[in-house]
Amino acid sequence: MPLKVALHLLERHRRFGYSEIEKGELDRANYAEVEIDKKIALFVTAAGSFLTPFTGSSVNIALPVIAKEFAIPAVSQTWVPTSFLLAAAMFLVPFGKAADIYGTKRIYLYGLAVYSLASLLCGISGSANTLIFFRVLQGIGGAMIFGTSVAILTSVFPEQERGKALGVNVATVYLGLSLGPVLGGVLTEHLGWRSIFFVTVPLGVIVIVLILWKLKGEWAQARGEKFDFVGSATYAVALFAIMRGFSLLSELQGALWVICGIAAGIVFVGWETRVKCPLLDINLFRKNAVFAYSNVAALINYCATSAVVYLLSLYLQHIKHYTPGGAGLILVSQPIVMTVLSPLAGRLSDRIEPRIVASLGMALTVVGLSVLVPLNENTSLELILASLVLLGIGFGLFSSPNTNAVMSSVEKKFYGVAAGTIATMRQTGQLLSMGITLLVFAIYLGNAQITPEYYPLFLKSVRAVLIVFVILCSGGVFASLVRGRTRQTRLNASHPVHSP
Repeated sequence: MPLKVALHLLERHRRFGYSEIEKGELDRANYAEVEIDKKIALFVTAAGSFLTPFTGSSVNIALPVIAKEFAIPAVSQTWVPTSFLLAAAMFLVPFGKAADIYGTKRIYLYGLAVYSLASLLCGISGSANTLIFFRVLQGIGGAMIFGTSVAILTSVFPEQERGKALGVNVATVYLGLSLGPVLGGVLTEHLGWRSIFFVTVPLGVIVIVLILWKLKGEWAQARGEKFDFVGSATYAVALFAIMRGFSLLSELQGALWVICGIAAGIVFVGWETRVKCPLLDINLFRKNAVFAYSNVAALINYCATSAVVYLLSLYLQHIKHYTPGGAGLILVSQPIVMTVLSPLAGRLSDRIEPRIVASLGMALTVVGLSVLVPLNENTSLELILASLVLLGIGFGLFSSPNTNAVMSSVEKKFYGVAAGTIATMRQTGQLLSMGITLLVFAIYLGNAQITPEYYPLFLKSVRAVLIVFVILCSGGVFASLVRGRTRQTRLNASHPVHSP
């Protein structure tokens, strides 16, 4: 029954009541409307979740071409992806909190608009510096998208369907990762690297129109609270200083940046424990083991895996002499496996304790990384593909259940912050992954470009990075196992976490 007919029945029988048959018709009409809203919410959030990884994985494939055009050294070219990740990480939690206060749909809509505009500006960049600047703007838009999409789904879908919806959302992330290397490689070869940014603009505009036209309602679980501007600024400064210092650890100023970042982080925690409406309720980490360890596991997992595609993209193009399109076809094997497994893993986490599924995925990731450690100029393509498939299985089993655990461990008023926090772990992990790579490259290669005479040093640096990743991911298995039972946390939802 159309909604307008249901509303007519309500008005007609407002005073006199209605029959059991009409009650049933009204229930069916309301149910159908809810189902429509759920499908639209899933589609628009999935589209936004597709955009950012698609651009990121495409840029990784195009990096050698971009570096050649702008004559960027090996260490400096990492700032093309890193600038986006850093900006997104700095603003994820603030925008997550803003979404809780002002509305998740509103912030999501603004994020799509900023991201689409920044994509256009990236495509017309005339230098490396302007490209990096507009990537920062793109990261800010990405933070608005990341910090709200999961919160929208968690608000719309009931708990028994949440894992399935989150699994579909994660699958679209991996679909973006899957298509990025292939389409990005083809676009770079035939239309130039700028086309990577141009193709995302129409999709962003279409989703914006669909949200304004079809997505009804708004979700603002903390409406009326004051936004913590001081905490947001302190948080952003702390994260920026730590990440900036991490990228300069081979120099003295890098240590100074890290110290300043840690000091700002201490100030942030102190402020958050005293302010009435904090940006991030510290008790979510102190008193909610599932929330805390699930986020730590996500941070470690992304830290140990995110730069693998970047490393293999350079390896395949420089050492194996594949074209960007050929390298993309090889690298697509990992996200394809992720795309297929994520919805299944999400559904599984609705039935089985998410900790078990996620921990198994993390363990398989360790195996996949270990296979790549002996990488050299003679490594077979079959071995590389086997490793990518293992990594895809591992991450596909980890991500959806882990996100389900995080979102199910908090009450509704923290949905935006929880979504922003888990997204921050993802972005920070990706940033740290690139930071480790940058640091090792700086030690082995300095400011040299990756040319044939430096290939032996390049391979040594890749192996060193992979060894670090194996060690980190092994620790992530432990963090995933000790988080506790998510089911028990759900049972305790009637006793929510509050600030003292």
